[in-house]
Amino acid sequence: MISLSDVREARERVGDAARHTPLERSRTFSEMSGADVHLKLENFQRTGAFKIRGAMNRIATLSESEREAGVVTASAGNHAQGVALAADRAGVDATVVMPKFAPVSKVKATRGYGASVRLEGVDYDEAQAYAHELEREEGRTYVHAFDDPVVMAGQGTLGLEIVDDCPDLDTVVVPIGGGGLISGVAVAIKEQLPDVRVVGVQAEGAASAAKSLEAGAVREIDSVDTIADGIATRSVGEQTFEVMAEYVDEVVTVDDREIALALTLLLERSKTLVEGAGAVALAAVLSEAFEYDEDETIVAALCGGNIDLNRLGTVIRRGLVQMGRYLKITIDLKDRPGELERVSSIVARTGANVYAVHHDRTSRDVAVNAAELELELETDDAEHAADIVDALEADGYEVEILS
Repeated sequence: MISLSDVREARERVGDAARHTPLERSRTFSEMSGADVHLKLENFQRTGAFKIRGAMNRIATLSESEREAGVVTASAGNHAQGVALAADRAGVDATVVMPKFAPVSKVKATRGYGASVRLEGVDYDEAQAYAHELEREEGRTYVHAFDDPVVMAGQGTLGLEIVDDCPDLDTVVVPIGGGGLISGVAVAIKEQLPDVRVVGVQAEGAASAAKSLEAGAVREIDSVDTIADGIATRSVGEQTFEVMAEYVDEVVTVDDREIALALTLLLERSKTLVEGAGAVALAAVLSEAFEYDEDETIVAALCGGNIDLNRLGTVIRRGLVQMGRYLKITIDLKDRPGELERVSSIVARTGANVYAVHHDRTSRDVAVNAAELELELETDDAEHAADIVDALEADGYEVEILS
């Protein structure tokens, strides 16, 4: 098990590569939650995520023979970039195996940092299996994304920065994928401030940590399904599990709707872009996934900002739905002149902005004397969206809410 001295030694090794990222109080999220909320902006880290910390520490400790043979790793994206940059800075050849459906932006960035990238498997675990094949075949050193005490110690340097910048904190909230980040951070904080509460957060569609801690042993889930691809692992590590069992006070989950809402609010209110995994800590605060007191000082770790632009649009749309700012509905119309204008007039009176219209008279699901109208509307809030539906129904239309 790692110790505080391991984390402090790691800080000496990674200091030239990893930035000391900002920690800022958020007035917006403090008012929304009632707590005193601070954001650890690790999305501003080099490579866009915390993974450079652990990767740099691990590669810095390679023997000369290991350096000559090169390294191999598996990653959904952030660890890939960390290893690629750390290896490039150290002059070590690196091969990175990424899932076939890894975000395009992360694949391109990893290649841009100098690593050879291979796309194998549908998720992290299948990519990892292939990476271990390369480890055996080519004699490379495998750099684990999380289940390695040297990597965990490197990630823990983030915890040292939190204590330095917010020594009066009460609770720190940290995302959990495989457990490397929260293990290092928990040791760094608890060994200095034992009364501080450490809360881990997983996506509901990848919640292996909570199941493992409940069972008292590592439990693997069958599959993962979440927009937070950076923490989409089927299980935590054996070594990270031991640290979490010792140092982590509570593990909670958030669903994709809550993650999308937190991501969208960060973008709109704080002008801060994070990926799904980077939003889960704040999502846990805003959704009250764990109990906290009024004015309690909470630090939420925004662990990464590497979101694919194609996915960003989808996530923002989900977030707007949660905020009541986007409404998608269908209405069955009589197939006669003036019906579309009549609906448009109702929508206009409510003050909604039409984003898209689809008018279908030919679908086999639509009666011969009818048409189906699908509307996408920009709305002010949930109350405004409800007023639009009420106005349409008051005029005799049957409205189906799609999102």
